[in-house]
Order: sequence, then structure tokens, then C-alpha cells
Amino acid sequence: MFPVSSSPLPLVAGAADTTFASDCRFRVTVGPSALGTFATCDGLGCTVEYEERREGGVNDHVWKLPSRVVYSNVVLTRPVGRSSPLVWAWIAAQVHRRIPLPGEIAVLDETGRPLVRWALIGVLPVRWSGPSLSAASSAVATETLEIAHQGFIEVAL
Repeated sequence: MFPVSSSPLPLVAGAADTTFASDCRFRVTVGPSALGTFATCDGLGCTVEYEERREGGVNDHVWKLPSRVVYSNVVLTRPVGRSSPLVWAWIAAQVHRRIPLPGEIAVLDETGRPLVRWALIGVLPVRWSGPSLSAASSAVATETLEIAHQGFIEVAL
């Protein structure tokens, strides 16, 4: 097990990173609304697309020119709870008027303080799915929220 530092001091370049997310949760905010904490976050990433250009008379390589960055959708899951209606209210508001809003995903440590934060640009809901309910099952009821965005930046703490 790695040691967990409780020091609020920033790390110096070259120093070992001993503060890491364990039992982490993800707090998600869209516009002025905090949507609550989530247990999993998948898909936060991007891909740089390239165009290939062949130059006449140059046969030993193909020029690869960066063209655009494509951001993948983010999929968040958590147990259904008291903050679930916040997600439903946001989605209901977007049905009537689709307005891309700024958002944030913050990875929280065991005390609830942010370890890392990403500011999202132009967040819109893509899909929400609720739990499969069965009286015969003792599984935790979970919900899944998929969001699209136009980009992100890491926010310094």
C-alpha cells in the first residue's frame, strides 16, 4: 500500500506523488448545478486526428499534419441516491432548451477534497439510464449518465 499524505503543500517538480485517489469519488458540476458524486468515470479523453499528405517526389515518408482534437463522451455511474433528481432536473431542462454549459469533474480524496479537476467546455447530456429493479435481487440500484463535451482543461488546485 502506498502512503497517503495529508499535507496540503503542493508537490515540488521531481518529488514523488504520494497523494493519490483511494476509494475516490467524482464530483460533477454542470453550469450552476452540482450533480453530486459518482463512483466511476469512464471516457475522459481525447484523440488527435491527423491528415496525411504525400509530397511529389518524396517517397521515404508521408507528412502527418494534426487537424483536430476529438473528445470522447464521459460515462458516469453511481448508486441511485438523494442527488439523482438533480441529474433528472438538468436533463429535463435540456429537453426544452439545449444549452451547452460549462462543467467540472473533480476527483475527490477520502476526505472529500479535490485531488484533480477538469473543466469541461460545452457539456450536454447524451444518455441517462436507471437501475434494473427486482424484488428478488439485493444488488445496489445504479444509474448511468453519459455526457458529451467540446473539450477540457486540467484546473490547477
